[in-house]
Amino acid sequence: MTFIRRLRAKAKRTFDRIRNEKMKQNLLQAIPFWIASLVTGLVAVAYTRLFALAEKGTAYIIHTHVWLFFIITPLCFLVAWWLVRRWAPYSRGSGIPQVMAAIELATPKYNDRVKKLLSLRVLFIKILSSLIMAFGGGVIGREGPTIQVAGSVFRKINEWLPAWWPRISKRNMIMTGAAAGLAAAFNTPLGGIVFAVEELTRTHISYFKTALFTAVIIAGLTAQALLGPYLYLGYPDVSHLSGYIFLCVLLVAIPAGLSGSLMSRWMLKIFRWKDGFRVTRQHVLYIIGCALLIASLAFFVDVRVLGSGKELMTTALFTQDKYNSWYMPLLRIAGSIFSFTTGASGGVFAPALSAGASIGATFSGWLHLSAADTNLLVLAGMVAFLTGVTRTPFTSAILVLEMTDRHNVIFHLMLAGMMASLVAMLVDKHSFYDHLKYQYMHELIKEES
Repeated sequence: MTFIRRLRAKAKRTFDRIRNEKMKQNLLQAIPFWIASLVTGLVAVAYTRLFALAEKGTAYIIHTHVWLFFIITPLCFLVAWWLVRRWAPYSRGSGIPQVMAAIELATPKYNDRVKKLLSLRVLFIKILSSLIMAFGGGVIGREGPTIQVAGSVFRKINEWLPAWWPRISKRNMIMTGAAAGLAAAFNTPLGGIVFAVEELTRTHISYFKTALFTAVIIAGLTAQALLGPYLYLGYPDVSHLSGYIFLCVLLVAIPAGLSGSLMSRWMLKIFRWKDGFRVTRQHVLYIIGCALLIASLAFFVDVRVLGSGKELMTTALFTQDKYNSWYMPLLRIAGSIFSFTTGASGGVFAPALSAGASIGATFSGWLHLSAADTNLLVLAGMVAFLTGVTRTPFTSAILVLEMTDRHNVIFHLMLAGMMASLVAMLVDKHSFYDHLKYQYMHELIKEES
């Protein structure tokens, strides 16, 4: 019996030692995610406030001297493009395709390639270039850039870990950073998680679910602590909906999904055409031309062509001025194309949402719908257009749901996303981000050859 008791005591000590070592390793692996999430939340808050200041500057010019955009817009577009071209070529555009490419390349073999996509230099140039674009009236958002910024933060902290630290998957670190960035940018934690699962990851979520959840929580709470528990859009009234509203949702989702997919295809064609530019002068002339077109649309047609479009969404959802002119969706789409194809930094998330909102508001005006029905079609148009661009119907529906806290219309939003995803396949089987991801990967390979 004494021998058995000793054996049990020894086994217990061995088990406790193994358990303590495991807990220590798990804690050490979690700490980098916690630190990176906290930094991401702080950077996202700073970026949000700076972007808001840039948009206030744009609004001030709109209400004083709109004609100044014929000077300011070309100048800002050129400076924003030059910063990207000179200091961080892969900081251009949205940032989401760069993160997707980095996830696929996240192995020691391709560390130099990933560094070009995600780094502190990319972080600073991304923020600065997009702020300049926003001040110049560019039709861009900060949400996609925030995802690349967050990916850069997470990758850098992983890179700073000492050699004795427990090994952490670079791929999981970057994916978690992207989810945390989206959660902090939109204040949508579920959207960040669904985005990581639906768009970014091909790894089973069980391998990094704890890191993903904690990162989203910490980044989101950090942003909330400084900005307050805000909703991106607010609480639109979607009560007392008509019985036939599902048919109206389908009626809006189809053209909105097609429009999002077509806009993506047009931008990809412009990128392929621009690949043929051989001298800097051609890029400069193209950028000036795009800037002057946006300034002309603002001056001669409607100033709401400028900016991310958040004011357009809130106007449709929370005022009596709910209906748009027929040309507003065309203006928002054209503004996105002219801004995004310049080669400067800036996202398409918010502009896509505003374009979809304008489609919903336009159709509601044609159908003479009630205020509540109009609000739902605005939200459905947002989901559908974003799905047409990203091909992520669940992410789009969850994002809009969390932006508005209107859980009673979740099935309407999912229906809009599903229908938009189906019709978008008629235009292109791959998402806009997928095409750009492979383009960036090809450029990286070409640079090394």
